[in-house]
Amino acid sequence: MAARTSLNDNAASCGPASVAAPGARGRARSRKLLLGASGGGHWIELRRLEPAFEGFETIYVSTLPGYASVVNGHRYYAVPDASRFSLWGFAGILGRAIWIISRERPHAVVTTGSAPMLPFILIGRLLGARTLWIDSVANSEHISTSGKIAKRIAHRCVPQWPDVAADEGLDCWGKVF
Repeated sequence: MAARTSLNDNAASCGPASVAAPGARGRARSRKLLLGASGGGHWIELRRLEPAFEGFETIYVSTLPGYASVVNGHRYYAVPDASRFSLWGFAGILGRAIWIISRERPHAVVTTGSAPMLPFILIGRLLGARTLWIDSVANSEHISTSGKIAKRIAHRCVPQWPDVAADEGLDCWGKVF
């Protein structure tokens, strides 16, 4: 079983001192984080992680346009919702992901695991951003279907339950709640 560490320990290792671009020789790379989640519980989990994002410029992406007022003072992008039952929805999200990530050029993409955020993990990784998929705390018995895809794409995929992490050969940093 992988060693369990707290979310705060791992968040500290992603702090401002660790964001220099390879070969930058003293130049600091943008400290932008693109944070994404669909509505409801995924969004609540992402918002609970905000203390870990202090010191970074944060940009939000979600499926509900109304969340823009919740993150006042930060750039916010709304994208369509999609699921494995409506695969055509991913075409529009993929286009938006390419446009948003190309425009913002984040250092990292962080999501609390929802299908509409998979294109952001993919495009972020392809365009050089570090990527983190935190599978929802609701997935207490097995990793989500989207998480199974994300673990093949993201730099890190982290279930919130130790047993799920052990079954998948992944680290568990604890629960958001």
